[in-house]
Amino acid sequence: MFLNSRPMSLFYRTKILENKIDLFHDLVAEAALTFKKIISVYLESGNNEDFDRLNHQLKRLEKEADKIRREVETRLYEQNLIPDLRADVLMLVENLDSLLNTFDENGYRFYIERPDIPKEYHPRFKDLVSAVAECVESATLASRAFFRDFSAVRDHSHKVMFYETEADKVAAKLKMDIFNSDLPLANKVHIRYFVDSIDIIADKAEDIVDQLAIYVIKRDI
Repeated sequence: MFLNSRPMSLFYRTKILENKIDLFHDLVAEAALTFKKIISVYLESGNNEDFDRLNHQLKRLEKEADKIRREVETRLYEQNLIPDLRADVLMLVENLDSLLNTFDENGYRFYIERPDIPKEYHPRFKDLVSAVAECVESATLASRAFFRDFSAVRDHSHKVMFYETEADKVAAKLKMDIFNSDLPLANKVHIRYFVDSIDIIADKAEDIVDQLAIYVIKRDI
């Protein structure tokens, strides 16, 4: 449960750290949109030039985010910034980075394994990815609010929970339809694996806002 808090920024000592964390959030949000494009291109055209380009773009975002994450961690320790919340901030940044890594891993799995997904399931696959992307975008906004205005964290977190539930519903219906179909069992299992690996990203985003709820309460005490 979130407590009502007046707007407050954690960045009262350094603009550099603020800029780096802002950029880090930008990269996570961009990764969600890039992954959405990757799946759309794959479903429409398979493993083509655009698909490869987007996967390379996602890899670049992942590497850049890793670099910024290390810089944030170093600055927090070397300059002894926000010592009362330093461990929480580090955990938050690492978990956001894990979201981006999971996007990259999933893009690479599509590149390597090239699952055969019948066209009849494409719309629901896109619905799943859209819900996941919205979930991550809302988690990113909740995280930004944690650094700037605690009172806004709850609104964005509520959206994360909404989209996570939507992703679960779409994934469950998609898997049920797949296993009720006449597809070979191996194909069913392969598609199910990709549904689960995408759906789990929304679960991770929900875990992040659950942590944020605790961090905000600790900050209010």
